Amino acid sequence: QVQLVESGGGSVQSGRSLTLSCAATGLNPSTVCMGWFRQAPSKEREAVATISPVSSDGRHTYVAASVRGRFTISRDNANDTLSLQMNNLKLEDDAMYYCAAAVCNPFRLDMLTRASDDWLYWGQGTQVTVSS
Repeated sequence: QVQLVESGGGSVQSGRSLTLSCAATGLNPSTVCMGWFRQAPSKEREAVATISPVSSDGRHTYVAASVRGRFTISRDNANDTLSLQMNNLKLEDDAMYYCAAAVCNPFRLDMLTRASDDWLYWGQGTQVTVSS
């Protein structure tokens, strides 16, 4: 049974940092892409950052333009853990953050930019609240 459990959310002032973690069980890390999505009230769920399995080509990532340069996604296969380092948080980063996973081809990058509907496995979410 696949299970994704997020942690690390909280309330911070703008400009500060947070690190989100996602512990995954029941997945084969060599065959799944993983990612972070977020959803603010009255808005659609959007991709924040996604990451491929490791392959002979290395590991590929996608980072949304709105967070590029501030957020870093990383993945530890040994512990099957996904992380999102969020620096210089802005008011517009205030949202519920979800960990997601989907079976993917490590040599193809299209999964990394697919919409949330194409991702099969989801965690319950962790709230990030940013205040001025």
